[in-house]
Amino acid sequence: MAGRSLQRLWRDGHNQWRSKVKQVTKANFAVALEEIKTHINCSDFIAVSSQKTGAFSSSWHRPLPFDTPEIAYRKAKDAAERFEIVQFAVCPFRIQGSKIVAYPYNFHLFPRDELNINMPSYSFACQTSFLESMARQGVDFNLSINEGISYLSRVQEAKAKNSVSDPIPSIISVTSSSSPSVSDEIFMERIKTRIKYWRESCKHSGSAADEALLSSLRKIIQGSELYGSRLCTNIDVCSDRQVHLINEVVNSFFVDLVPLIIPDKNGGSKTVRVVLTSSEEDKTLLKSELQNREEEQSKQIRGFREVIDALSNSYKPIVACDCLSDFTFIHSKFLAPLPSCMAEFLCSLKLVFSNIVDLGHLWKEIGPLKKANNISAASNYLNRQFFVPFDMEIPLQAEEEEQKHHGHNVLRITNLFAKLASILKLSTDSGTVSAHHSLDDYSNIFYPCSPGLVEPTDADEVIIKNIKNASTDDLLFVWGFSDKLSPGEVRRQLHGVLTALSADFELRLVDKSCAILVFWTPGLAKALLQDMQDMQDISCGAVDSVSLRALISEGLKVAGYEAYKRVCNLGVQEADLSNCLDEVLVEATNDMRTCTEASEILWSSNDVIRWSEL
Repeated sequence: MAGRSLQRLWRDGHNQWRSKVKQVTKANFAVALEEIKTHINCSDFIAVSSQKTGAFSSSWHRPLPFDTPEIAYRKAKDAAERFEIVQFAVCPFRIQGSKIVAYPYNFHLFPRDELNINMPSYSFACQTSFLESMARQGVDFNLSINEGISYLSRVQEAKAKNSVSDPIPSIISVTSSSSPSVSDEIFMERIKTRIKYWRESCKHSGSAADEALLSSLRKIIQGSELYGSRLCTNIDVCSDRQVHLINEVVNSFFVDLVPLIIPDKNGGSKTVRVVLTSSEEDKTLLKSELQNREEEQSKQIRGFREVIDALSNSYKPIVACDCLSDFTFIHSKFLAPLPSCMAEFLCSLKLVFSNIVDLGHLWKEIGPLKKANNISAASNYLNRQFFVPFDMEIPLQAEEEEQKHHGHNVLRITNLFAKLASILKLSTDSGTVSAHHSLDDYSNIFYPCSPGLVEPTDADEVIIKNIKNASTDDLLFVWGFSDKLSPGEVRRQLHGVLTALSADFELRLVDKSCAILVFWTPGLAKALLQDMQDMQDISCGAVDSVSLRALISEGLKVAGYEAYKRVCNLGVQEADLSNCLDEVLVEATNDMRTCTEASEILWSSNDVIRWSEL
């Protein structure tokens, strides 16, 4: 009864959290941005969570226990490049004793080209199961499409600034230059004379009746224009050197002029615009106006990326669940295209987010939770087995019409982190948790039991917390058996062939079409592959060739780990792994059927993929 009461209280609290997540769209983004920046500065941690249009197309596309870190990254990279983020929840929070003070925001996103610069111009995939799940949670897709906040990555922003239809002039930075050459001095004298006559013409006044006409003609002849309400003239230049020479002339001889550089989106010659101000105060006002315009345009270009930059600049620990998936998406959408290998990804990511904590690595420190694979399973276990009361205080007040929207998962992450930190007695910046372990011990881990955010010593190293070492040379992928067979029947068929190995191999289903075998006697996997290729008896009679021929005639096929690596590296998106292996083996050589460079893995006997999971 007590356990059920606690669970009921937890569900009641969960429903209250859900109604207090502030929903952010284009309409209120500017206000929410300033609010969340303040809350980030006052927080100790920041939880993040996202809703995507998909994650993997079929069961074998997800990172699997026998994947190397490089293959797991490749799978996450493929998903991040194919699918899109439609909601991104951010919750700055701090822990004060048994109280959590949280400020949850849920941002609705959509990558539209608001600036007409052909960025972002995304086509992205949608996975029906993900859309159905979001629809059941009450996600309003029309809201995301019509009112979602657009964004550009850092790389796209750099390109966009030179592509906008109305580029904002910027003040030329003062740089030290070498002594001017003779040609430089001639150029500077000519520019000085031109600007001097233009300036005097602008200040000339007369009382003749035709003064307005003469003034207009004079401006046309001398190339005078208006920049807002101020007179200006444009000077075409063909090099950065000339830009700095003009800047030097203006700053040295004309106190009431401001030189601006107009970027050329075509990458050709630039233009220097010299603006006439009426006083020192007007000159200061002009510079302030330019800075404000540039900042507004930058905000419009960056869009939601402003939030990502605020997270990065805070240097606060970022708490998430399934960080490899989440942060490949974040890197792809908001930072830059994903690097080709995991080592480069880790280095690039660490430059932006220095401290990332994955809840999955925290709860695996509690023995019975080692097999937990989602937040709900971990939370339910903690609620049953531990009494760790935390009150969630949410000062934000969501509007009534916002209560049906998504975003509450970030609060579940926040609450679960606080409980795990208390149970594991982790040190925190606020010092509210008794320090038995440092949070740094669990930071920046992007693969189960990996040593941290460092370059792997071996690109093919598999780091899985379990009890048995194995080599990729001893792994085989087997397919071609009937999809109506159960795992036990598949195993019995293989036992009928591998009569001498009944106790020396283990089988795990990858999907309904393919299984993976690990052999505990070195060399047997290679022997079986060789026998499959030339149908000759192998040493010690390990394989019943008659039975093997019968299975081959029925369509049985076998390949080594190298073929699987090639499938993952090519990003083949077939639903069944067996079809992908068939595809890459059409042009396969012998070195693709075995592993050219064997790597050590840690095999988990418990992590068997069951039919119900496929």
